Amino acid sequence: MTQGAGQEPVVRTATMRDFRVPPYARVPVQGHAVEPPEGGSAGIPDPAAGSVAGADQPVHSPSAPTLRLGHVVGSGSSIVAVATGHPGNAFPEGEEPEGYTPTERDLPVINLGDIDPAEPGTSVALSSTPGDGPGPLYVVGDVHGYLDELLAALGEQGLVDADGGWAAGNARLWFLGDFTDRGPDGIGVIDLVMRLSAEAAAAGGYCKALMGNHELLLIGAKRFADTPVNSGAGTATFQAAWLLNGGQKYDMDRLQDVHLQWMSRLDAVVEEDGHLLMHSDTTAYLDYGTTTEDVNDTIHEILNRNDADEVWDLFRKFTKRFAFRDDDGPEAVRELLATYGGQRVVHGHSPIPYLLGQVGTEDGEGASDPVVDGPHVYADGLAIAMDGGVTMAGKLLVVQLPLPD
Repeated sequence: MTQGAGQEPVVRTATMRDFRVPPYARVPVQGHAVEPPEGGSAGIPDPAAGSVAGADQPVHSPSAPTLRLGHVVGSGSSIVAVATGHPGNAFPEGEEPEGYTPTERDLPVINLGDIDPAEPGTSVALSSTPGDGPGPLYVVGDVHGYLDELLAALGEQGLVDADGGWAAGNARLWFLGDFTDRGPDGIGVIDLVMRLSAEAAAAGGYCKALMGNHELLLIGAKRFADTPVNSGAGTATFQAAWLLNGGQKYDMDRLQDVHLQWMSRLDAVVEEDGHLLMHSDTTAYLDYGTTTEDVNDTIHEILNRNDADEVWDLFRKFTKRFAFRDDDGPEAVRELLATYGGQRVVHGHSPIPYLLGQVGTEDGEGASDPVVDGPHVYADGLAIAMDGGVTMAGKLLVVQLPLPD
């Protein structure tokens, strides 16, 4: 199955202001020095060719505290307990960490209207006891480091309490990937999901997560840094691609082995209650196996082999999008469903305004100010898009499946 229009794999999407190169792009990641080319400067990615040249500034490690309200946080042999902010927060309330580059959330493509999301914990908590059988099924779209918005959305559904703890009994919760980059607290999001996974299991439910292309990007930036890879469009590096796509130095400085191990073990595609859950709206999953188990095993094997070119190819394929959007979109969805099972595909990755074609030019001309207040069902009703565009001042979506008719 060929990809739909707009799916040519690229490192940068020029229409997204989120993708502008952060000001610390000249700083090598995690102490990886970059030799400047003859007659040039280092560390500055070339967005046109995906190339990278190097840096002449030292690496800075922010001294902001690692903290989480009401929870003990361990890092190696050190343990810290803090009583400010909310669970999973990685910097004091009201302060931005050193090294955080806010992404511009001013694209005039979304008007939230009168949406008034509830405060975390204000909804009636779901309750059931272990042994009752499977609980209700929920899915979460792309988070991209927006921890406050995530906690508010989970609280609105009664999945967490006011302290950010699991409050949903035997409910089942799936995150569709892309936890980091662009937003202020990607590591805090990962920490929260990891903690909720343990708390949900103890309550008889579960909280699980899928691998997105930004997990692959962060893994590659940490493992391979400025190692050249064959991008198909000239020299590229994971470091340059990560920075171009909203990578936050503050996240990289706090990234630990436990986070890398957790991300590397995430599945890429699962079938749950007739819903085929995946991150990217692409048919590239078919390149990795004919069952969901085959796909997940193959991707885990690729990550374990630690080959930069192989991981880069995986990242590029999972960055493809819009396979289900155009006239041949329903056929693409049916091919996936026939191969892996399920009656509907549920995905993140492509913000709903882009799927709807309602994004204007870079200066805002032509935008139609769509309202994104829920998932987008399309491709003859066979696909559900879950990326509400939180990086564009949109809505971080948390919904229960199946969707009401």
